[in-house]
Amino acid sequence: MSAHIEIRHLTKQFAGRQGTITALSDINLTVAQGEFCVIIGPSGCGKTTLLRIIAGLEEQTKGEVVVHRTAPDRPLNTMVFQEQSVFPWMTVRQNVGYGLTMRGMRGKARDEIVDHYLAKTNLTRFADVYPHQLSGGMKQRVSVARAFANGPETLLMDEPFAALDEQNRAVLQEELLRIWGEERRTVLFITHGLDEAAVLADRIVVLSAHPGRVKAEIPVTLPRPRGVYGLRTNPTYGELVYHLWQLIGEEVRPQ
Repeated sequence: MSAHIEIRHLTKQFAGRQGTITALSDINLTVAQGEFCVIIGPSGCGKTTLLRIIAGLEEQTKGEVVVHRTAPDRPLNTMVFQEQSVFPWMTVRQNVGYGLTMRGMRGKARDEIVDHYLAKTNLTRFADVYPHQLSGGMKQRVSVARAFANGPETLLMDEPFAALDEQNRAVLQEELLRIWGEERRTVLFITHGLDEAAVLADRIVVLSAHPGRVKAEIPVTLPRPRGVYGLRTNPTYGELVYHLWQLIGEEVRPQ
């Protein structure tokens, strides 16, 4: 597969009261077209900062980020945040279609896309409901549907399921995998969940403790399609999660 995102010698520093703080140090990473890449690491290692730089929301101090555009008529990326980011004054349908509306799409063409992703995320019967009438899990479904409906080349996801209970998280993980499996968008996904990383990823990138550096890159060989709970019966899954914990544990245990 061809490279979609190339990060070369990226460093990010912030000015602090006691001097310069280095959040990320000499990051080198390539994400292939259509790859589901998951980034894990200790709290404060710069995972979200890295995602925000790729999204163009922040600028690196050194190095470069190259995102190869393959479809000029589509958005380069869409970001899904941990916090619920649906608009409370819009219905579910209006929220899902928001990105398309901002791109100037109207009428039947937009409605067909919105209906398609409402159906894929099991939101069709909630299309005319407002967010205050939905659970937290349903609101995150709306965020995922909106991200896919916008048609980006790259999905940037910053712990989108972290605040959900285990059942809703498993449901949304499986829905995300199902939609991704059909469309093969490039996904860069941040999580603290080692089990979530194992379930979702083609490859897991482990960052070190602050300042964040690439500590390891681990290909995930578990077969697809994957069921969140069924996968846990696979011995390779358990070995992978344990290996991830060993890598993270080296970073978080007191020295």
